[in-house]
Amino acid sequence: MPKSDNQKLKIFYILDYLLKNSHRDHLVRASELLSMLEGQHNIVCDRKTIYSDITALQDYGVDIVAVPGKNGGYYIASRNFELPELKLLIDAVQSSRFLTEKKSRELIEKLCNQCSIYDAKLMRRDVLVSGRVKSMNETIYYNVDAIQEAIAQNKQITFRYFDWGMDGQRRYRDRDYQASPYGLCQDNENCYLLAHSPRHGVTSYRVDRMSDIRLLEEARTLCPELTGKALVEHANRLFQMYSGETATVKLRFHRSLVNVVIDRFGRDTMLIPDGEDHFVFTVNVAVSPMFLSWVIGFGSKAKILYPQSVIDACKNMCREALEQYP
Repeated sequence: MPKSDNQKLKIFYILDYLLKNSHRDHLVRASELLSMLEGQHNIVCDRKTIYSDITALQDYGVDIVAVPGKNGGYYIASRNFELPELKLLIDAVQSSRFLTEKKSRELIEKLCNQCSIYDAKLMRRDVLVSGRVKSMNETIYYNVDAIQEAIAQNKQITFRYFDWGMDGQRRYRDRDYQASPYGLCQDNENCYLLAHSPRHGVTSYRVDRMSDIRLLEEARTLCPELTGKALVEHANRLFQMYSGETATVKLRFHRSLVNVVIDRFGRDTMLIPDGEDHFVFTVNVAVSPMFLSWVIGFGSKAKILYPQSVIDACKNMCREALEQYP
């Protein structure tokens, strides 16, 4: 049998073709593999060689199923990602606000390449990215990479920070920022950097509003509040990543809001029945306008019981809102 310069790559071409084109409802025949090798890669071989290569791939651990019979052929039975897993990841990419529309489409395309072309068509058909509220910062990937590199090397970073103007353009703040990065956290569909700042102490920054990140030679400032388990506890205390004084707050909610509380604060939250239709619970939160708005949003079904300072803050917020509607 004549050989070509691509003979050593033959088994890789076969595997790649099966990964992209085989499906339990679309079997790939040996004749199809022979035509592919000759037409696309100028490799000429016989059926016995195909059978031998398939066996070698199976011995290597590739889950190739051989279906005998007149209409038989081969297909990859299991892959790195099963279809439900890919759909879950694609849904996460679609709903993520800190990813730009362009980057979302790029990631979804890469995920679709992890399955057969037949399953990929189904997933692409269901993808709706356009029209969603997405980040407008294309450099966020590089930001995340730079931050993770700084954490790995125990280095401080410097960066610029901006706000959005009324015209939709960036308005950079008038100074460079310096911080010791300790972790990344996704909350309220945005990605945040948890860090120690020389000016503000423990704080957070929106990653999509950072730019020009550079690693410094200075080692990170020691920050026990953001080290080990304390990092996770700190992230859990922050409510939707808005700063505020941390307080222990006791609340009374209607039973219909049990799912809301568990989703927000976790299954370990102790819920104590209070009458037939209500329950009370206590949580540590950063008391911010967003937290108060969250409670107010449930109307008569939610009430702050303690402390009085948080109750007063809630009253003031309602009063200020009502004053706009004389």
